[in-house]
Amino acid sequence: MKLAYWMYSGPAHIGTLRIASSFKNVHAIMHAPLGDDYFNVMRSMLERERNFTPVTASIVDRHVLARGSQEKVINNITRKDKEENPDLLILTPTCTSSILQEDLNNFVQRAAMETESDVILADVNHYRVNELEASDRTLEQIVSFYLQKAKKLNTLDVQKTVKPSVNIIGVLSLGFHHQHDLVDLKRLFEDLDIEINQIIPDNASVKELGLLPKAWFNFVPYREAGLLTAKLLSTEFNMPYVDVTPMGLLNIKTTIQQIQRILQDLQCIRNYESYVALQTKYVSQAAWFSRSIDCQNLTGKTAIVFGDATHSAAMTKILVKEMGIDVLWAGTYCMSDKKWFQEEVKDLCDRVIITDDHNLIGDMIAKTEPNAIFGTQMERHIGKRLNIPCGVISSPVHIQNFPLSYKPFLGYEGTNQIADLIYNSFTLGMEDHLLDLFGGHDTTDGITNTLSADNIIQWSPEALKELSKIPGFVRGKVKRNTEKFAISREYNLISLEVMYEAKEKVNS
Repeated sequence: MKLAYWMYSGPAHIGTLRIASSFKNVHAIMHAPLGDDYFNVMRSMLERERNFTPVTASIVDRHVLARGSQEKVINNITRKDKEENPDLLILTPTCTSSILQEDLNNFVQRAAMETESDVILADVNHYRVNELEASDRTLEQIVSFYLQKAKKLNTLDVQKTVKPSVNIIGVLSLGFHHQHDLVDLKRLFEDLDIEINQIIPDNASVKELGLLPKAWFNFVPYREAGLLTAKLLSTEFNMPYVDVTPMGLLNIKTTIQQIQRILQDLQCIRNYESYVALQTKYVSQAAWFSRSIDCQNLTGKTAIVFGDATHSAAMTKILVKEMGIDVLWAGTYCMSDKKWFQEEVKDLCDRVIITDDHNLIGDMIAKTEPNAIFGTQMERHIGKRLNIPCGVISSPVHIQNFPLSYKPFLGYEGTNQIADLIYNSFTLGMEDHLLDLFGGHDTTDGITNTLSADNIIQWSPEALKELSKIPGFVRGKVKRNTEKFAISREYNLISLEVMYEAKEKVNS
């Protein structure tokens, strides 16, 4: 646990709530003080769904602190059971309410004796795991609970479907373009003549989780949620799984090859080579675009990549292997997936960064000065301050990355979206000179080579006027170099003389 004004991944209870609100007719009760109960607002604002099951807050107030939570928690669980008639009630504390160290598991067991619904306590350590790890663990916990229940009731169906089928695991609420990706994943499996057995937790019923073993294999599109569930099903029912994210042409090909091998091992001979060739040549424009004159103009351009492990690794591979762009460094804030990420990108970039400190990332971007950034919303803010264009590829994001229009990142249609994002990100800065020609403006403030620096460099009016004469697409770099020079010489004011002196030193 740490105190921070901005984080890449939220607290553990948000991960649990994302899983609960993704299922159909599952109600979450959050044991928390006022201030922790913002999930409903966040979910309704970003996802913009017409219907979703809201989270109920069991507020920790002064009365709870005086008398304990048992009566209030049990009353909230039984009340929601009668009002909503859910299939499952899941209770989750927050970091704040965990300080009380109450026996919530005992509360849940007592409440379960009075409810028609199933009741469980989210089994996550709120001090040790973050939002992503908690979502992965909560999904596994719910699946395990209903598989065990089906075994006890003798309703577990392990008979495989007649045709090859798949479970898609890990599509959930507030995921980065998850709903758009799901459309393309459905199309992909339809093209491969593979039926979809279950999609969890997105709009799934917990009553049907006992049907998961009927699928021939499992597919995990995102490493951040679903891997634990796939491993559970592999252990319990010997179900193979594919955990390659089909983002970019190379990863899509690898995904399909792994699916083909799994089907062959299960005595179902399929050959998808012609399908891959056809899709790569005619459906995806990315392969053609990477050989076009527009993409050739990106030769020599540099980029940095930062985000969750899934999207950051895939984007690094696309930039280097498919677009021929030099990635100076790639990183992820998913500390728990450090080993996998390092193996994925170590041969694709000069340096691998594993950190959840956004200040460190900001300083590294300022020092390395890439031509473009591919990261989260935080890197987008950093890029705006440094006048470096940024393409957003990963959560956390703002509402503009929950578009109503169809914009997948996975599958063959996703390759077109990514190609557009890459090209537009690199060429965005080149358009600034048009603003100058047609009465544009420059709103970029003075910057330094570290965003967290205490140094404040002032510009004289004459120096600013001279700076405004420089074409917009190189103005940011000139400004950064001049400020670096001023800091190195311990100048507090950049005058015309300092600008000319910096120019001579840089060009010499």
